[in-house]
Amino acid sequence: MTLPPYADLLGLSVDPDDESVLIMPFEKGVLGRPGFLHGGAISGLMEMAAIVAVRQALAEEGGGRIKPINVTVDFMRGGRDKPTRAQGVVTRLGTRVANVEATAWQDDRGKPIAAARLNYLIARR
Repeated sequence: MTLPPYADLLGLSVDPDDESVLIMPFEKGVLGRPGFLHGGAISGLMEMAAIVAVRQALAEEGGGRIKPINVTVDFMRGGRDKPTRAQGVVTRLGTRVANVEATAWQDDRGKPIAAARLNYLIARR
């Protein structure tokens, strides 16, 4: 699957063990305060993971286009200087709107560093 251009800016890659998980390396471009990820980079990672999830769900139904409606992000703990993973899960794929939940974690998937709820307007092909 082709990732949006912003994914390149964040240095994102697809996890070889699970195509629904994105990995963001810790590097200077995603640095916030010393030793920690910037909240915008974490949010961007989760948005890209949500887009992947919606595109995969739409592909199963013949494809379509998406447009973001809103995004809500909850930061739970600071992202440290290590790779960060994120996955989006479509909780509802309606006729016109898709609801997605995304989480970002580092060492332990059960202890996310952030979570997001995203809604997309969808136009099916």
